Order: sequence, then C-alpha cells, then structure tokens
Amino acid sequence: MTKDTSTRRGIQSVEIGMRVLKSVARMSGPSTLTGIAQAAGLSSSQTHRYLSSLIVSGMVAQDPHSGLYDLASGAIHLGLAALGRIDAFATAEQHMKSLVLQTGRTGLVTVWGDAGATVIRLIPGVPRVVTNLAVGTTLPLLTSANGMIHFAFGDPAEMDAQAAVIAAGDPDMAPKDPQALRNAILSEGFAAVSGDFIPGLRAVAAPVLDAQGDLVLTASLIASRAFRKTGDSEATRNLIETASTISEAIGYRAGPAATPT
Repeated sequence: MTKDTSTRRGIQSVEIGMRVLKSVARMSGPSTLTGIAQAAGLSSSQTHRYLSSLIVSGMVAQDPHSGLYDLASGAIHLGLAALGRIDAFATAEQHMKSLVLQTGRTGLVTVWGDAGATVIRLIPGVPRVVTNLAVGTTLPLLTSANGMIHFAFGDPAEMDAQAAVIAAGDPDMAPKDPQALRNAILSEGFAAVSGDFIPGLRAVAAPVLDAQGDLVLTASLIASRAFRKTGDSEATRNLIETASTISEAIGYRAGPAATPT
C-alpha cells in the first residue's frame, strides 16, 4: 500500500514539474516567479521548489542579476531532439482524419511542390465528394483555398512571381491588388472559396507552420451542396483550431500577433 502511494506521488511530482516547465516555455521571454506560478496554477513557494530542481537538471536558468527565469540549454536540446523526430505529414493526417470524422467534410492536405500547391493527403468525408481531386493533383494558386494559403503564407517573392505569370496569361485570374489579398488572408488566418475552382464545392483552408513560423503545409475542408452553408462558420473554426494544433505539435509557438481574427 505504501509502495503504491509513493509511486503515485512520484508520478504526480513529475507531472507538476512538467507543468512548471511548460509554463516557462509559454512565456514570451524571461519571467518572474509570480508570473510562472500564476501560469502553472501553483503557489509561489511550490513553484520555487520545482524551479530549483529544474535549474539543477539544466532545464531552467535564473538570471543572477534580474532573478528572472527562462529555458536553459537542457530544455532547448530536448526540444530540438523532439522536433527532429516529428513527422509533420503523419501528424497532419492524424488530426485531419479526426476533423473529417467530426465534420463529415472531405479533408485535404497540400504542400508546395515544383508545380504549385500539390495534394498529398485526401481524406474522404461522408457523403463523399464527387470530384477529380486526388493525391498528386495541383491546385491553382489564386482560385483555390489551399493555393491562396500558399500565396499568403509562402515566400512572398516566389508567390508574387507565380501570380505575375498567371496575370500575364489571364488577367481575370489574378487579383488587382495581390498585396491586399495577402494581407486579408494573413489577417483572417484562413482562405475560403465557393465554386471558384470546382463548381458546386466550397472549400476553406488554413496554414500549418513549423517552429520557425514557415509554412509547411495547408489543411482544408471541402463541402458539397449536401452540407448546409449555415455550418460553414463552425467548420472553419474547427479547421483553424486543428491547423493550430498541428502547428503546435510540430514546434510552432504562436505569439499574440499570430492569433487569427
């Protein structure tokens, strides 16, 4: 009995220690003991004890002059090792499958390839969408939701060059003000189209970012006429949350300015 109790206490101590470490990691920079304690939901005295242990283990450091706490090299090395073992595509597929089950809508995952925004995962919803979309399909840059996310969050010089080529071939297919379009998508945090690329289908897409804030892939949901438009807002919110979850899972850390409106 005593052995089981001590085991449970040991596990609880590890969990609390990880909670304190995560609270330090979520801070925008070096933080006070009080700030970390509030973030962890612990008393200052309890937080101080765990911080002391984390300092000894090399996970946290305390500035001798300001007294502020921040991540140390041990935590950074641990994070880098974890990032090196993450499969972004498998992570995205796992979360998108859950989202498709939740919404019934078809899910797409795209990456930027030599030919443009390329489908690498297609997760059928219920009812299935009748379309020619398949793994390997290239989506248009400015008339598909996924393409527009690549345009807004991808490398500006490369995306603007692609948009210029489109405008030269068909001016009607290019926006009059590309920068205004980019700013609008960046501000909203998602892109949506209705019948622009495939008649009868509505799509919404959101970005998945890596630890450096660079676009890794796009995640999107597709709805046919079988889905009422009144459910689009909720589906969009769910997609943004899912894309954010995937981003965090592969190392992205959002700041206050990165929160989509």
